This record gives sequence, C-alpha cells and structure tokens, in this order.
Amino acid sequence: MARRHLRETASLTRGQVAARMGVSRETVRAWESGRSTPRGRKREAYARLLNTLEVEAAVTATQVKTTGAAEEQRTAGASGGSPTAVAAGADSAPAAGEIAGEAGAGTEAGREAGAAGPPAPVPAGDAAVSAEGPHGPEPGSVPGSGPDAENAEPAERPGTLTPAQAFDALYAFCAPALVRQAYLLSGRRELARESVERAFQLAWERWPEVARDPDPAGWVRAAVYEYALSPWHRFRLRHRHAEAPPAGISDRLLMRALLKLPPSHRRTLVLYDGVGLGLAETAAETEATTPASANRLLRARAAVSARLPELEDPQELHRRLAELASTERLRTGRPPSVRAGSERRARFWTRAAIAFTVALVGATALTVRTAPTQYEPPVAPGETVRGVPPRQAPGPLSDEELQLRAKLRDDLQSGTQRLVPQAR
Repeated sequence: MARRHLRETASLTRGQVAARMGVSRETVRAWESGRSTPRGRKREAYARLLNTLEVEAAVTATQVKTTGAAEEQRTAGASGGSPTAVAAGADSAPAAGEIAGEAGAGTEAGREAGAAGPPAPVPAGDAAVSAEGPHGPEPGSVPGSGPDAENAEPAERPGTLTPAQAFDALYAFCAPALVRQAYLLSGRRELARESVERAFQLAWERWPEVARDPDPAGWVRAAVYEYALSPWHRFRLRHRHAEAPPAGISDRLLMRALLKLPPSHRRTLVLYDGVGLGLAETAAETEATTPASANRLLRARAAVSARLPELEDPQELHRRLAELASTERLRTGRPPSVRAGSERRARFWTRAAIAFTVALVGATALTVRTAPTQYEPPVAPGETVRGVPPRQAPGPLSDEELQLRAKLRDDLQSGTQRLVPQAR
C-alpha cells in the first residue's frame, strides 16, 4: 500500500510504472497489493524507482512546509530561522533503510537505495522503525546488514515459532473479527464461518507465501471476502432459503439495507466504515482506483441513509455495524481442525490429480497399442454392372392358381389316383 501511495503521490499510473519496469500492469498491481514481489534485476530496479519516488515526495513536502513557514514568518514579521521549518525538513527526509527494506536489506540494491536518500538527523528509535518499515522487516531482509552493522550492538533474537504455531496465532488473532465481517457481507452465519475456515485452509496450503507477506491478516481477509461474496453460492441447495434474520428490528433493517447493496459497494463500506481502513488501503484491497472506491463508498452510504436516515452520520454507521456484528453468536473451528481440513483437502486433490494423470496415460497407451501401425486403404465402393437382368420376385397367386395348388396337395395325400411309372 505504501508503494501505491508513492506512485500516486508522484502522479504516475500503473501503465507508466509498468513501461519503466518492462512488465504488465497486472504485475505492478500485484507488487503494490503485496500478493507478489519482484525478483532479480526487477527487484533492484523497482527498489531504485521507489527510492526516487520517495525522495521526490520528501523534497516536495519539505518545500511545501518551508514555503508555509516562510509565509508565516513574513506574516508575523519575525526575523531569523524558524524551528518549524527545520523540524519539518528533518521529519520529511526519508530514512536510509526504509526503501532498502522494500527490496530486501543487505543486498547491493538495498545499499544503493539507502545511500541515495539525503542525510537527515533521525533519532535512534525512529531509525530502527524506519529500517524495518511500519509492519516489521520486509520478506528477504537480512537483519544486521548495512554500513552501521559492524558498530551496532547485537540484538536479542526472539524465540522462533514453528509454522503451526504461527498459523494458530494468526488464526486466534484474526478469525473472531473476520467471521463477523463475513457475516456483514453475506448475511449468513454458516457461510461466514465457512468463509473464514476456507480462507485459512487456503492460507495453510500457501503458508510460505502468507508468512512472507507484509500483511498476512490482509491476505486472509481478502480471501474471506472473495469467498463470502462469490456468486456461485446461490446454486447451493442450503443457500436457496434465507436464514433467520437478526432478533432486533433495527439490526434487521440494517442487514436488509446492506444486502441490497451491490457486492463491490458492500465490501467497500465494510472495509472503510466497519474495519476502519483508509481510503487508499480500501482501494488497494478491492483492486480499484482511489476515486472509484470513494464513489462506491459515497453511493453505499447514500443507499443506507435513504433506508435508515439515522445512519447518515459515518460515526453512527460505524457504531451500528459493530453492534450488528457483535450481537450474533458466530463461532469458528479450532486451528488444529482447520489445518487438518486443509491437509485433507490437499491430499484429496493430489490423489485426484494423480488418478486423472494415470487415466490419461492409460488411455494414451491403449490408443497407441490398438491404433494401426500402417496405412490401410479404405474399401472402394461397389460399381454397377450393366447387362444383367434385374432380379424379379414372384408375384402374388391368383384365385385359380390357389385352387389348383390346393387340389394338387389334396390329391397327393388322400386321393384315389396314383401315379404309377410305366415301363417302356
């Protein structure tokens, strides 16, 4: 999300960044959302581009703040330098390790990106936070690398967790909130529970990718929303009948107003007014532009306030969404059962793929075995032979012929006359 903010601050489109990097717009979108990371030379080039954009943004912010401070000085009639401008310049200068963390600290590209920024007096605590970024160290970063690694004191290494323990911790932290958000999106308690479990099963299948993601909770949340808003649920037998609505009348009206919204507007409203994400983060998670997300949010609020005028205030809407989600008793499975379900599902699809491959190989082998090994010309069609009289079938007997046949049969069996051969 920080990458997208830098690009939008520099007034660049995804197409322009893609043209500079030599990749497609979908690849740049994946880099900005954190679903994938550049590698090799693309990683170094992208790090340099981000560093350049941040330096430009810092210089622009410094100029704006300095200009504003100078105007205030002229207005007040004070002489001498202003500490506000000095503080603004110090705060706006980028830390050397922030961009290096984006491309992996400890690499040559990270050191070049860190050295490209202008020096600024940063306190020790702020420097540590900037070197790791706001969400901790980026994937692929090497702790203790950089020009000050030799003089730095060795930090205590925290206890490492196994993948199962890390997954259980993420599940315990995110699942209760995600199941309530999925209920606001779908209006179904069972579908909300199923969406959360299916998303975490997918996360366990791709755990190396999720563990290295800068925002694992956002990764799982996107998967939960995609499954909860899938249009294929309407064809399931148990989803053809509506579930019991909420007990309270106000909660029932609010849920009905939410379900009347289009899925994209409902998702934007829940992310912004329910979860509390910023507009840029909401746009990045919904894979839409910031103006499009703003329009969706305004239309969703207008539709809800048209049905419930008391929810015109965004603060009141946020409070009511939280109350609606918390009043329902929504439960989720235990982390070991979710991991076991994910492994069982992976084994099933693996065996299905193996069986299909074996069947395909067997069919191919049978075809090769039974197919002719040489060319066999087809049988030529028959030709008409002329001069042969057509075959005629006997026609029906007349009455006289029938009587004669009957007489002959009777005389041969019971008649008095016999045919006696005569000797000659």
